[in-house]
Amino acid sequence: MKFFALPVLAAALTMTAGLAHANADGKEVYNQNCAMCHAAGLANAPKFGDKAAWEPRIKTGKDALLKSALNGKNAMPAKGGNPKLSDEQISAAIDFMVAAAK
Repeated sequence: MKFFALPVLAAALTMTAGLAHANADGKEVYNQNCAMCHAAGLANAPKFGDKAAWEPRIKTGKDALLKSALNGKNAMPAKGGNPKLSDEQISAAIDFMVAAAK
């Protein structure tokens, strides 16, 4: 039994480490993917932390923000131009940007 437990434990630890890496936090996703436009307001992107610009967007609700980010809207491409991002990573980036605008 002891020999069986070690490979199972090793596999579990590897899977956990992989999940932690795959689920980047919102700040990291923002910095690597969103900041290029949202920091400067390129193509009318609401600037990071700009309460007035974000207020009407926040009022539409998280689902509407997520739909726009996932599918693209106006000049913003789907998933901010990075199709490798998961829906969860996009959601985390939205949460990060919304929190900064409140």
